[in-house]
Amino acid sequence: MKIIAIGRNYAEHARELNNPIPTVPVIFLKPDTAVLKDNRPFYLPEFSDDIHYELEVVLKVCKEGKHIAEKFAASYYDEIGLGIDFTARDLQSRHKEKGLPWELAKAFDNSAPVSRFIPKTDFANLYQLQFELEVNGDIRQRGDTSLLLFSFEQIIAFVSKYITLKKGDLIFTGTPAGVGRVQAGDQLKARLQNQELLNFVIK
Repeated sequence: MKIIAIGRNYAEHARELNNPIPTVPVIFLKPDTAVLKDNRPFYLPEFSDDIHYELEVVLKVCKEGKHIAEKFAASYYDEIGLGIDFTARDLQSRHKEKGLPWELAKAFDNSAPVSRFIPKTDFANLYQLQFELEVNGDIRQRGDTSLLLFSFEQIIAFVSKYITLKKGDLIFTGTPAGVGRVQAGDQLKARLQNQELLNFVIK
C-alpha cells in the first residue's frame, strides 16, 4: 500500500503559501509507515518545530490499474474518507529554498492519519462534499470538493500514466486554505458532510 498525495489542488491554499496554481497535478508520495489509524494520538517529532495540519478527502483504490482513461477512472475507487497530511513546514521550506526534494517534510512516520472509509455510493454528489477541521473547538479549515482544481478522475488518470495503482492505495486529493501549526495538547476533529470521522489529540 502507498499513499499518493496531490499538492495545491485548491487555489486558495496555493495562494496562502505563495505557490503558483498548477496546470497539471502536483504529486508526492508517503510510505505505508506514514499511516496513523483508529484516531490514535499523533506524537510531535523531535526534528521539527513547525508541524502543520492539512485536511484532505481521501480515496481508497479498489483495483489495480495503469494508463487509466479518465472516463473509466471512477471505477477505480469505491470508498472515501478523510486524512490529514501532516507537514514539517520548517523542513519543507529549507528544502524548497535549496531546490531539494521535500519527502522528509511529508513522508515521516505517522504523518498521515486516516479515518474509516465510507462507500462513495452513500453520497449523492461527490463534487458537492463539505468537509472541515476543528482544532480545540475552532473551525480552522472548510473545504468543498466543488472547488477542486483537478477532479478525482483526472487525478487517477494522470497518476496512473506514471505509477500503477493497486488495491488499497490511498489518494489524498488536496487541502483547502487554512492550514496551520499544531501543538501538544491540541484536539483535532474532522467531519465530512457533518459526519465526524477523525477525533484525536496531539502529544
